[in-house]
Amino acid sequence: MVEAQRTGGYVGTPASRKLVHLIESNAVELTRHYLEDVQRHPRLPTYRDFDQRELYNRAYSVYSQLGKWISHEASHEEVKKTWTELGRVRREEGFPLSEVILSLCLLRRHLWEKVQAEGFIDSAFDLIQALELQNRVVLFFDRAVFYAAVGYEHRE
Repeated sequence: MVEAQRTGGYVGTPASRKLVHLIESNAVELTRHYLEDVQRHPRLPTYRDFDQRELYNRAYSVYSQLGKWISHEASHEEVKKTWTELGRVRREEGFPLSEVILSLCLLRRHLWEKVQAEGFIDSAFDLIQALELQNRVVLFFDRAVFYAAVGYEHRE
């Protein structure tokens, strides 16, 4: 069995920690690619017109803190609170819910494009560990989308 260690807020196998480090250390590049995609995407007009520095900061915070979000360091309640608030704020800012969801999907897509481009998966063992990480990332983004929608729909 591979020893799980704590690195940068994320506890996982050596290969999955390496992948989390890859994402967090390339947060600037990933954020830049995400913003370029937002500018070209026909279904994100509200994001295109939104303050780009603020949009950069928001995307960067997701990538640079990935280890925290997919680890046990962030409790389910913290994820719920943070992303429910995000949904509420996006509604108040005038973003359509469909754009909020698509934006989160693009963040996730750019993350996995980076992992694939770097060629970190050299063996079946690496693949198994990468799949473990992918499951945690997918679970995080699924929760983020769900709670953002809950916050968006909730009227106080």
